[in-house]
Amino acid sequence: MNPREQAQKTDKKVEEQVAEPIAEIREQAEETVAEVREQAIEPLAEVLGRVEKAYAAVAEAEREVARVYKTNEQQVEKAYKEAEQRANSTYEQAIQQALKVREGAEQQAERAYQRAKEQTKKAYDESVGQGLAVRKEAIERAWVARTEAVERAWQIFSKEKK
Repeated sequence: MNPREQAQKTDKKVEEQVAEPIAEIREQAEETVAEVREQAIEPLAEVLGRVEKAYAAVAEAEREVARVYKTNEQQVEKAYKEAEQRANSTYEQAIQQALKVREGAEQQAERAYQRAKEQTKKAYDESVGQGLAVRKEAIERAWVARTEAVERAWQIFSKEKK
């Protein structure tokens, strides 16, 4: 045997001895890589699942917020309409009350006017009556004075004729 051949045989044996552990190491490395990939995929799948759940929860929350906003808008609208109705009702009551007060004041003013008119007529009638009485008395006194004056004048005239 030639040293070269022997070296080749030794190299083959060494290669075979090294190839087995290398193959095992390769297998172990491939298994490890596969496990790592699986472990990486599982967490990615979990993360993706959680992300999908979170996205679905966000979408649901957005729908819930929209529903709450719509409900709130309806409640605010209802409260506004109720407040407007109460304001209109209060306004109508105020107008009715003001009309009653005005009518009462007009009636009171009318009664006061009628009383004043009656009192004025009564005062006028009394004044006219007193004026007539004074006039009558003045006329009577004037008649008496005239009569006395005429009588005196006749007396004087008659004395002078004699």
